[in-house]
Amino acid sequence: MKSPTFKPTTAMVLAAGLGKRMRPITSTIPKPLVEVRGRALIDYGLDALARNGVTRVVVNVHYLADLMKAHLRRRKDMEIVISDERDMLLDSGGGIVKALPELGTEPFYVINSDTFWIDGYRDNLDLMADLWDPAKMDVSLLIAEMRQATGYDGRGDFAMDPEGRLARVAERDMSPFIYAGAAIIKPSVFAGMQPERFSLNRVFDDAIEAGRLYGVRLGGLWITVGTPAALVEAEAAFQSSAAA
Repeated sequence: MKSPTFKPTTAMVLAAGLGKRMRPITSTIPKPLVEVRGRALIDYGLDALARNGVTRVVVNVHYLADLMKAHLRRRKDMEIVISDERDMLLDSGGGIVKALPELGTEPFYVINSDTFWIDGYRDNLDLMADLWDPAKMDVSLLIAEMRQATGYDGRGDFAMDPEGRLARVAERDMSPFIYAGAAIIKPSVFAGMQPERFSLNRVFDDAIEAGRLYGVRLGGLWITVGTPAALVEAEAAFQSSAAA
């Protein structure tokens, strides 16, 4: 039997990337502060977390960190803790390991700062929390389908079975299922890992091997902003959504 609904109150926002593909826009500002419809990318994720009862957020910073810290100080709706990676950029996995002392012992949200979504019939983070089942999951990922994605040009990330369990697709295969940049993760999956540079994909693959990586299908529209062209697409997606 599934446990009663658990809603994380802590989150990690991954915001330390260099944003090289977004140049020249990111020559003077960090990528998470690039604006879509007059709002910084990172604020879309922080807004979603605040709506879902998250009260403590750890944000890792590296490139133009002082600008990031100044922007984040303006938020008064949650406690924001800075994990400073100016000495060494640790990638998504290592960045979380470094921040673990600030994240506590309960499962927490992880979100990317350059992807966000326009919710459908229900708030996606709320849906993730509702479907979280610690008895069978170590990691739960928000999964978008290709038809829901704006700004994405990849081949997909996972195969998903009828129960939501995820597996990698073969190297040359295509998949309609994309990791949408939001997750719930048990801190125990990082046991024994060091704060060194490594991707969160290492954690995902460990969970796949154990049969404990699951996906929750996103409702609405998923937007990733990796290039100046994708920024134009994001603005258009908002316009279309408002007109629908």
